[in-house]
Amino acid sequence: MTLPDRVLDHARIPELSNPYFGKVRDCYDLPDGRRILIASDRISAFDRILAAIPFKGQVLTQMARYWFEHTADICRNHVLEYPDPNVVIAQKVRILPVEIVVRGYLAGTTSTSILTRYKKGERAIYGHSFPDGLRDNARLPTPIITPTTKAFDGGHDAPLTAEEILSQGLLTEAQWESVSSIALALFARGQEMAAARGLILADTKYEFGTDADGAIVLADEIHTPDSSRFWLAEGYETAFAEGSRPPSFDKDVIRAWVDARCDPYNDDIPEIPKELVDRTANVYVEAFEAITGQSFVPDVSGVTPLDRIRANLAGYFSA
Repeated sequence: MTLPDRVLDHARIPELSNPYFGKVRDCYDLPDGRRILIASDRISAFDRILAAIPFKGQVLTQMARYWFEHTADICRNHVLEYPDPNVVIAQKVRILPVEIVVRGYLAGTTSTSILTRYKKGERAIYGHSFPDGLRDNARLPTPIITPTTKAFDGGHDAPLTAEEILSQGLLTEAQWESVSSIALALFARGQEMAAARGLILADTKYEFGTDADGAIVLADEIHTPDSSRFWLAEGYETAFAEGSRPPSFDKDVIRAWVDARCDPYNDDIPEIPKELVDRTANVYVEAFEAITGQSFVPDVSGVTPLDRIRANLAGYFSA
């Protein structure tokens, strides 16, 4: 698909109060307890902003919507309404300070991934024991949870074990048991639905919060290429036998390019070529269509994406 050259690199809207600007989302808290979450087209990795990818925000918002609707029977989520293709009006929840990462394969490129740590010689990782001799991208006997701290304001996520979560008081035992069981159920649903469409959900992360009554609520996003690693099932076995990366729908496309050219945690990030940006935009669209079975229709209304979003959110300005 040839996409129009339109990007939402930010959603700074001065008429909305109580802003919080994250790596990829620009958010506003309304006085009545609701939160406006606007997905920009920024793409991040290595705790950095790497580029802006046309229509990425719309793809992710609509893909998360698909998964929220298909997992609502497992866990209540924070969504209240969708006033714009890039925007979620959500119930404001208190985000728990632990990200629940579920992994079904020995994969990853970041410093917190189990493959990175395994290749450094570690065999006790996140409280799990790994044998010698495992190969890159090997399927694990059963999915495991590898939690990290939930970093705010650009901080770094840090690995945790279940024991550390409880001993540091990050979660209560009841909360840990609840989010663990929910996360594994969500992952199983995701793997099952992905497999039906010829895909492998290799790993993902979930963010949970609590509402005013202390109930667990699924927040942020779910099973998108930004939070998950999807592979094409048809190409996995060949890639695994050759020791190469399985064909993917995730942001490793840009992440791997950057990682091959610098130390992404410390060096300046080289400019991402437009050809790679355009290819990545199409990867997101292909992922949306492959995962959901729906055709992606880019919203080109408004002079710019920000103009369209402002118009669709005008009713919230006085709130």
